[in-house]
Amino acid sequence: MPSKVKLYALSTCIHCRKAKDYLDKCSVDYDCTYVDRLAGQERQDTVDAVKKLNPSLSFPTITIGDRVLVGYNEADLKDVLEMEGLV
Repeated sequence: MPSKVKLYALSTCIHCRKAKDYLDKCSVDYDCTYVDRLAGQERQDTVDAVKKLNPSLSFPTITIGDRVLVGYNEADLKDVLEMEGLV
């Protein structure tokens, strides 16, 4: 079963690191893709997918179930994780 949480991040982004650290701290199962480490068609396909979720293409972009969170806000992330029954 795929993870309910997907983190699109940049490897050099401090806000992405904070989001990843928070998910780790909460022991949440998630899938993380570092968009800046992809190349070629895989990178383009991933950028296109993120743009559909977040037209500004900013990071982190986090999907939890059907919800999309843009940026790192611990309180918002905690609320959505709780609503989805993940913490």
